[in-house]
Parts: sequence; C-alpha cells; structure tokens
Amino acid sequence: MPLWNLVLLIVLFFATSVVGVVTGSNSLVTVPLMFQFGIDEKVAVATNMFGLTFMAIGGTIPFVRQGNIEFGKLSPFLILTIVGSTIGAALVGLISNQAIKLIVSIAMIVIVIFTLVRPRTAEIKPARMWLIAFPLTFVLAIYGGLYSGGYVTVLTATLVAFAGMTFTESIAATKLINVFSSGVATLVFMWQGLVDYKPGIILGFAMFAGAFIGAHYASRMNEIWLKRIFLTTVLLLAIKMLVDFV
Repeated sequence: MPLWNLVLLIVLFFATSVVGVVTGSNSLVTVPLMFQFGIDEKVAVATNMFGLTFMAIGGTIPFVRQGNIEFGKLSPFLILTIVGSTIGAALVGLISNQAIKLIVSIAMIVIVIFTLVRPRTAEIKPARMWLIAFPLTFVLAIYGGLYSGGYVTVLTATLVAFAGMTFTESIAATKLINVFSSGVATLVFMWQGLVDYKPGIILGFAMFAGAFIGAHYASRMNEIWLKRIFLTTVLLLAIKMLVDFV
C-alpha cells in the first residue's frame, strides 16, 4: 500500500474511532474506504476487524475505570457473542467478494434508516424481555463477526429496549461485548489468513488511541452535527458502492 494511502487511512480510522466509540457504526465508513483504496474485500473486512479489537479495548478501559460495567450481568451476553461472532467470521471465508460488497452496501443503508427512525432513548420503555434480548444478541453477534458495521449501534438500542439497561449502561456494556465479538472474529480471520498485519497493526493503534480519547470527549461534541456528518458520509459511500456493484 502506498505511504500516502496508509497515512490517509490512519487519519480517517483515528477520527472515526473518536466518534464511533460513542455512536458506533464506524466500520460503515472504514471498510468501504478500504474498498476504495483497492484492498481485497475479505482482507478489508478482516483487517478492519483486527483494528476494531484494539478500538474496543481502548474504548472499554475508561468505562472499567469508572466502574460502569457489571461483568456478572453481561456473562450470558458474552457467551452468546463468542459463539455468534465465530459463526459470522467463518461465513466470510465461504462467500464471494462481490457478495461481501453487496452485504456491506445494504447494511450501510439499513443502519442509516435505523439511525434516523429509531425512537429516542427517553421514548423506549425498558422491559425485561430476556427471551428477546438473548436471541437478538446472538443474531447480531453473527452479523458482528461477519462485518460489524452498525453492530454496536443496534446492540446498544437492543440492550436498552429489551434488557432493561439505561443508555449509559448499554454504551459501557457494548464496549466490553465488542472486545469479545471483534476479538473472536479476528482469531478466525487470522486462522483463515485474511488479516494484513502491517497496515492492521498501524491502524489498530490509531483506532485504540481514537477510542480511548473518544470515550472521554466524544460525548461532549455536538451530537446533531456528528450524526449529520456520519449519516451523510455513510449514505454517499453506500450509493457509490451500489453503483459500482451494478
């Protein structure tokens, strides 16, 4: 990869990690960008997942220090995530590159729509519907292992709506859950030989730094403008990828 392209990716991965640690969905930007730089679809997904593991750890540390994560309460979610993410990552090696690009494009549009129409936190009535929360967590984990774009965003809403968590608790919980989701998926991708380690390690450190900083400061930014910029970027990339696919 040319040095200029790598530098640009480092800047973009860092920036999306600062914001994505709170909003989620940064893979909806980073993976399509890697596609645009000519990186093989499967390698892009796997290398991004490798970096996401660093990001998840960096985003989790501040919440652990603040005592916002209840490890015992999350244990069943972590088990479901490990199994589901393993299945999702294994599927990447079985489907075609074009299918991966189509899945990414559709996921980008679906998450944009979900973000626009989902009810606000104050309007969601927390319910102890564990029979819904557990199956949804498992299904989302499969998707999270396969691609991860928008995974944390939807999981956050799921934990608020069906697991009786507050928005703050859910954000903290999804950071820890994502450590296991991306970590297990990365191990599967490494076993499949899909991870490009040289850019992966560099981008991973950039994502770790961005997430660590973002966990402290991103929540203080103007959420309206963050959402507008994020959704516009994702939507434009999705349209371009669909045009390329057609």
